[in-house]
Amino acid sequence: MGRLAEMQRKLLEQMMGPEAMGVANANLTWSDEKVCRNFLCGTCPHTLFTNTKMDLGACPKSHTERLKTEFLAAKEASPNDPIFNRFQMEYEANIFAFVDECDRRIRAAHRRLEKTPEENAKTTNLMREIAEIELAIQGGTEKIETLGEQGKVEESMREMAAIEALKSEKADKERELQQLTDTSGASGHQKLRVCDVCGAYLSVLDSDRRLADHFGGKMHLGYHELRKLLDKFKEEREKRKATAPSSGLSGAPAAGGAASRPGGDYRSSRGDDFRDRDRDRGYERHSARYDDRRRDRERSRSPGRRRY
Repeated sequence: MGRLAEMQRKLLEQMMGPEAMGVANANLTWSDEKVCRNFLCGTCPHTLFTNTKMDLGACPKSHTERLKTEFLAAKEASPNDPIFNRFQMEYEANIFAFVDECDRRIRAAHRRLEKTPEENAKTTNLMREIAEIELAIQGGTEKIETLGEQGKVEESMREMAAIEALKSEKADKERELQQLTDTSGASGHQKLRVCDVCGAYLSVLDSDRRLADHFGGKMHLGYHELRKLLDKFKEEREKRKATAPSSGLSGAPAAGGAASRPGGDYRSSRGDDFRDRDRDRGYERHSARYDDRRRDRERSRSPGRRRY
């Protein structure tokens, strides 16, 4: 009960402000370690997933609108102050780490739903046999046309009967392949798939209403918002990189707090470049994994598989 009361108190602090609850320090400033920097820079993940299975609980740091207003005003007044760049980089790293953990769960879920090697081999063999039967049917049809032109009616009738037998065999193979597709893997009976946004399990048998509830649910929308933030961060960094060479050649000192320290711009810019490079690699890995999952889904589709 004590934990529940603490969570309720934290939620009230976030909604009403710590000052209204009588627990905030009047001297607290936006640069204090006790203030949530995710909240100052944009979105705190703790507020996105309340009352979901990914509920992180109340954020341990302060979410005070007054401090956020002061932070934004200070940033507008001195946009080149290194502290704002540091806060932004910390914010981006936190969001990326949170989404990367979700992607790790998605990969694990896909592995759990994969077929066994025996099931994969059987599926491949059935698909090859069906393709061979189709070629035999095509060749037999051409032979029937040739026999008909030559007036060989009896041979044409025998070839037609053989083709009908091949068509029946092909139908049996296709039914076997469909049954294997529906029952193989850990998702056989439930026919599960994994949501590539939030990692939740979905059933292909779910109604449209149930799917709409999922895609409009708090957890799915929360991860969707975080992924949009990652795309926004990437675009902003690419814009900064595109303008960096021209600004570097100009030789003009940067305005703000960093300009007052000799050599401060050089060290800060080098550190920012290294950190941007590391984050870019992380984003590229994140994008590559997403593309790999999409290509795997496309390759897994075959003529014998039912599309849902």
